[in-house]
Amino acid sequence: MARKRTDTVLVVKIDGDRDRRVPDQLVVEEPMTIQLDGNVVATTMRTPGHDYELAVGFCHGDGLLAGFAVTGVRYCANGSAVDSSFNVVTVETGGRAPVPTPRLGNTSSSCGVCGSQSIDDLSARLAPLESGSVVRISLSVVLSIPDVVLGDQALFNETGAVHAAAAFDAAGNVLVVREDVGRHNAVDKVVGHLLLDKKLPAGDLGLFVSGRASFEMVQKAWAAGFGTLISVSAPTALAVQTAKRAGLVLYGFARGPQAVRYSPG
Repeated sequence: MARKRTDTVLVVKIDGDRDRRVPDQLVVEEPMTIQLDGNVVATTMRTPGHDYELAVGFCHGDGLLAGFAVTGVRYCANGSAVDSSFNVVTVETGGRAPVPTPRLGNTSSSCGVCGSQSIDDLSARLAPLESGSVVRISLSVVLSIPDVVLGDQALFNETGAVHAAAAFDAAGNVLVVREDVGRHNAVDKVVGHLLLDKKLPAGDLGLFVSGRASFEMVQKAWAAGFGTLISVSAPTALAVQTAKRAGLVLYGFARGPQAVRYSPG
Protein backbone atom coordinates (compact mmCIF):
# COMPACT_ATOMS: atom_id res chain seq x y z
CA MET A 1 0.00 0.00 0.00
CA ALA A 2 1.36 3.42 -1.00
CA ARG A 3 1.37 5.78 1.96
CA LYS A 4 0.93 9.54 1.76
CA ARG A 5 4.33 11.18 2.28
CA THR A 6 3.35 14.85 1.94
CA ASP A 7 0.47 17.09 2.99
CA THR A 8 -0.65 20.22 1.15
CA VAL A 9 -1.24 23.31 3.29
CA LEU A 10 -1.90 26.95 2.51
CA VAL A 11 0.91 29.26 3.62
CA VAL A 12 1.72 32.94 3.38
CA LYS A 13 4.80 33.45 1.22
CA ILE A 14 6.59 36.69 2.03
CA ASP A 15 8.90 38.38 -0.47
CA GLY A 16 10.13 41.76 0.70
CA ASP A 17 7.05 43.92 1.28
CA ARG A 18 4.75 41.56 -0.63
CA ASP A 19 2.94 38.48 0.61
CA ARG A 20 0.59 36.00 -0.99
CA ARG A 21 -1.20 32.80 -0.05
CA VAL A 22 0.08 29.73 -1.89
CA PRO A 23 -0.12 25.95 -1.44
CA ASP A 24 2.95 24.28 0.05
CA GLN A 25 4.01 20.65 0.41
CA LEU A 26 5.00 19.49 3.90
CA VAL A 27 6.58 16.11 4.62
CA VAL A 28 4.51 13.69 6.71
CA GLU A 29 5.95 12.54 10.04
CA GLU A 30 4.33 9.66 11.93
CA PRO A 31 5.38 7.28 14.71
CA MET A 32 6.19 3.68 13.81
CA THR A 33 6.62 0.94 16.39
CA ILE A 34 9.20 -1.71 15.52
CA GLN A 35 8.78 -5.22 16.91
CA LEU A 36 11.08 -8.23 16.75
CA ASP A 37 9.24 -11.57 16.82
CA GLY A 38 6.30 -9.72 18.38
CA ASN A 39 8.40 -7.99 21.09
CA VAL A 40 8.52 -4.20 21.07
CA VAL A 41 11.94 -2.79 20.16
CA ALA A 42 11.35 0.95 19.74
CA THR A 43 9.07 3.62 18.37
CA THR A 44 10.59 6.03 15.87
CA MET A 45 9.24 9.13 14.17
CA ARG A 46 9.55 8.53 10.44
CA THR A 47 8.28 9.45 7.00
CA PRO A 48 5.99 6.64 5.81
CA GLY A 49 7.42 4.50 3.03
CA HIS A 50 9.85 1.57 2.92
CA ASP A 51 8.72 0.71 6.44
CA TYR A 52 9.84 -2.92 6.21
CA GLU A 53 13.34 -1.82 5.25
CA LEU A 54 13.40 0.63 8.15
CA ALA A 55 12.41 -2.01 10.69
CA VAL A 56 14.92 -4.56 9.39
CA GLY A 57 17.72 -2.00 9.15
CA PHE A 58 17.08 -0.77 12.68
CA CYS A 59 17.21 -4.28 14.12
CA HIS A 60 20.38 -5.07 12.18
CA GLY A 61 22.17 -1.87 13.17
CA ASP A 62 21.45 -2.42 16.85
CA GLY A 63 22.66 -6.02 16.68
CA LEU A 64 19.25 -7.35 17.66
CA LEU A 65 19.16 -10.03 14.96
CA ALA A 66 22.28 -11.63 16.48
CA GLY A 67 23.20 -13.09 13.09
CA PHE A 68 19.87 -14.85 12.55
CA ALA A 69 18.12 -14.58 9.19
CA VAL A 70 14.98 -12.50 8.73
CA THR A 71 12.20 -14.93 7.81
CA GLY A 72 9.47 -12.34 7.33
CA VAL A 73 8.35 -8.75 7.84
CA ARG A 74 4.77 -7.57 8.20
CA TYR A 75 2.57 -4.85 9.56
CA CYS A 76 1.19 -5.47 13.04
CA ALA A 77 1.96 -8.76 14.77
CA ASN A 78 -1.31 -9.12 16.65
CA GLY A 79 -4.08 -7.61 14.58
CA SER A 80 -5.11 -5.68 11.49
CA ALA A 81 -2.60 -3.39 9.82
CA VAL A 82 -5.46 -1.00 9.11
CA ASP A 83 -6.34 -0.82 12.80
CA SER A 84 -2.77 0.25 13.60
CA SER A 85 -2.75 2.71 10.66
CA PHE A 86 0.17 0.79 9.18
CA ASN A 87 2.33 2.16 11.99
CA VAL A 88 3.41 -1.12 13.62
CA VAL A 89 5.94 -3.36 11.85
CA THR A 90 7.26 -6.67 13.15
CA VAL A 91 10.45 -8.33 11.95
CA GLU A 92 10.42 -12.12 12.25
CA THR A 93 13.26 -14.58 12.81
CA GLY A 94 11.10 -17.50 13.88
CA GLY A 95 11.84 -16.68 17.51
CA ARG A 96 15.57 -17.31 17.06
CA ALA A 97 16.79 -13.80 17.81
CA PRO A 98 17.16 -12.91 21.51
CA VAL A 99 14.25 -11.08 23.12
CA PRO A 100 15.14 -7.38 22.80
CA THR A 101 15.20 -4.82 25.58
CA PRO A 102 12.92 -2.05 24.32
CA ARG A 103 14.15 1.51 24.05
CA LEU A 104 12.10 3.80 26.25
CA GLY A 105 10.46 6.79 24.55
CA ASN A 106 10.47 7.78 20.89
CA THR A 107 13.73 7.70 18.98
CA SER A 108 14.53 10.77 16.94
CA SER A 109 17.04 12.01 14.38
CA SER A 110 19.36 12.98 17.21
CA CYS A 111 18.94 9.88 19.35
CA GLY A 112 21.72 7.46 20.03
CA VAL A 113 24.31 6.60 22.58
CA CYS A 114 27.68 8.16 23.16
CA GLY A 115 30.93 7.88 25.03
CA SER A 116 33.98 5.63 24.99
CA GLN A 117 31.94 2.85 26.60
CA SER A 118 29.77 2.85 23.48
CA ILE A 119 32.80 2.28 21.26
CA ASP A 120 33.95 -0.55 23.53
CA ASP A 121 30.48 -2.11 23.32
CA LEU A 122 30.56 -1.90 19.52
CA SER A 123 34.06 -3.37 19.39
CA ALA A 124 32.87 -6.31 21.45
CA ARG A 125 30.11 -6.95 18.91
CA LEU A 126 31.76 -5.94 15.64
CA ALA A 127 35.21 -6.87 14.37
CA PRO A 128 37.32 -4.17 12.67
CA LEU A 129 36.87 -4.14 8.92
CA GLU A 130 39.63 -6.12 7.20
CA SER A 131 41.31 -4.42 4.26
CA GLY A 132 40.69 -7.47 2.09
CA SER A 133 36.94 -7.41 2.77
CA VAL A 134 36.24 -3.86 1.58
CA VAL A 135 36.67 -2.06 -1.72
CA ARG A 136 38.40 1.30 -1.48
CA ILE A 137 36.52 4.13 -3.18
CA SER A 138 38.50 6.58 -5.31
CA LEU A 139 38.49 10.28 -4.41
CA SER A 140 36.90 11.17 -7.74
CA VAL A 141 33.93 8.94 -6.94
CA VAL A 142 33.70 10.30 -3.38
CA LEU A 143 33.48 13.86 -4.71
CA SER A 144 30.85 12.96 -7.34
CA ILE A 145 28.38 11.15 -5.09
CA PRO A 146 26.68 14.10 -3.28
CA ASP A 147 25.52 15.69 -6.55
CA VAL A 148 24.38 12.36 -7.97
CA VAL A 149 22.32 11.60 -4.85
CA LEU A 150 20.81 15.10 -4.80
CA GLY A 151 19.38 14.44 -8.23
CA ASP A 152 17.53 11.43 -6.81
CA GLN A 153 16.11 13.22 -3.74
CA ALA A 154 12.57 13.73 -5.03
CA LEU A 155 11.03 14.25 -1.59
CA PHE A 156 13.68 16.78 -0.57
CA ASN A 157 13.18 18.69 -3.81
CA GLU A 158 9.45 18.79 -3.07
CA THR A 159 9.56 19.69 0.62
CA GLY A 160 13.12 20.69 1.57
CA ALA A 161 12.61 18.88 4.89
CA VAL A 162 14.12 15.40 4.69
CA HIS A 163 17.49 13.70 4.89
CA ALA A 164 18.87 11.16 2.46
CA ALA A 165 21.10 8.11 2.57
CA ALA A 166 22.43 6.16 -0.38
CA ALA A 167 24.53 3.11 -1.17
CA PHE A 168 26.90 3.34 -4.13
CA ASP A 169 29.57 1.20 -5.74
CA ALA A 170 33.22 1.88 -6.54
CA ALA A 171 32.32 2.97 -10.08
CA GLY A 172 30.11 5.74 -8.71
CA ASN A 173 26.78 4.05 -9.47
CA VAL A 174 24.13 4.88 -6.87
CA LEU A 175 22.24 1.66 -6.16
CA VAL A 176 19.59 2.78 -3.67
CA VAL A 177 18.49 6.14 -2.24
CA ARG A 178 16.15 6.52 0.72
CA GLU A 179 14.71 9.71 2.25
CA ASP A 180 13.23 10.35 5.69
CA VAL A 181 12.75 13.09 8.28
CA GLY A 182 15.32 11.23 10.39
CA ARG A 183 18.91 10.75 9.21
CA HIS A 184 19.14 7.47 11.07
CA ASN A 185 15.89 6.27 9.50
CA ALA A 186 17.18 6.98 6.00
CA VAL A 187 20.28 4.90 6.73
CA ASP A 188 18.23 2.09 8.26
CA LYS A 189 16.09 1.98 5.13
CA VAL A 190 19.18 1.62 2.93
CA VAL A 191 20.66 -1.07 5.18
CA GLY A 192 17.34 -2.89 5.41
CA HIS A 193 17.03 -2.85 1.63
CA LEU A 194 20.48 -4.39 1.24
CA LEU A 195 19.87 -7.01 3.94
CA LEU A 196 16.57 -8.12 2.41
CA ASP A 197 18.37 -8.36 -0.96
CA LYS A 198 21.08 -10.46 0.73
CA LYS A 199 23.77 -7.88 -0.08
CA LEU A 200 25.28 -7.54 3.40
CA PRO A 201 28.00 -7.16 4.44
CA ALA A 202 28.39 -4.25 2.02
CA GLY A 203 32.17 -4.30 1.76
CA ASP A 204 32.05 -3.50 -1.97
CA LEU A 205 29.87 -0.42 -1.40
CA GLY A 206 30.06 3.03 0.14
CA LEU A 207 27.41 4.84 2.20
CA PHE A 208 26.41 8.48 1.73
CA VAL A 209 24.51 10.48 4.36
CA SER A 210 23.17 14.01 4.28
CA GLY A 211 23.79 16.15 7.33
CA ARG A 212 26.48 15.38 9.86
CA ALA A 213 28.26 12.08 10.43
CA SER A 214 27.32 11.29 14.01
CA PHE A 215 28.43 8.31 16.08
CA GLU A 216 25.19 6.56 15.17
CA MET A 217 25.83 6.94 11.43
CA VAL A 218 29.27 5.37 11.81
CA GLN A 219 27.81 2.61 13.98
CA LYS A 220 25.26 1.70 11.33
CA ALA A 221 27.83 1.84 8.52
CA TRP A 222 30.22 -0.39 10.49
CA ALA A 223 27.49 -2.89 11.35
CA ALA A 224 26.52 -3.12 7.67
CA GLY A 225 30.13 -3.63 6.58
CA PHE A 226 30.53 -0.47 4.48
CA GLY A 227 34.17 0.46 3.94
CA THR A 228 33.54 4.15 3.23
CA LEU A 229 31.16 6.71 4.73
CA ILE A 230 30.61 10.12 3.11
CA SER A 231 28.83 13.04 4.77
CA VAL A 232 28.11 16.52 3.42
CA SER A 233 28.67 18.00 6.88
CA ALA A 234 31.06 17.53 9.79
CA PRO A 235 31.50 14.39 11.88
CA THR A 236 31.51 14.40 15.64
CA ALA A 237 34.68 13.60 17.58
CA LEU A 238 33.16 10.31 18.73
CA ALA A 239 32.24 9.43 15.14
CA VAL A 240 35.88 9.87 14.09
CA GLN A 241 37.12 7.78 17.02
CA THR A 242 34.65 5.04 16.11
CA ALA A 243 35.56 5.12 12.40
CA LYS A 244 39.24 4.71 13.27
CA ARG A 245 38.44 1.80 15.57
CA ALA A 246 36.36 0.21 12.80
CA GLY A 247 38.90 0.75 10.01
CA LEU A 248 36.22 2.76 8.17
CA VAL A 249 37.19 5.51 5.72
CA LEU A 250 35.26 8.63 6.77
CA TYR A 251 34.81 11.80 4.72
CA GLY A 252 33.05 14.98 5.81
CA PHE A 253 32.22 18.27 4.09
CA ALA A 254 31.95 16.47 0.74
CA ARG A 255 30.72 19.36 -1.37
CA GLY A 256 31.63 20.03 -4.98
CA PRO A 257 35.38 19.54 -5.51
CA GLN A 258 36.20 19.48 -1.80
CA ALA A 259 36.08 17.02 1.08
CA VAL A 260 37.85 16.36 4.38
CA ARG A 261 39.08 12.86 5.21
CA TYR A 262 38.97 12.17 8.94
CA SER A 263 39.76 8.46 8.97
CA PRO A 264 42.33 7.28 8.34
CA GLY A 265 43.96 10.56 9.41
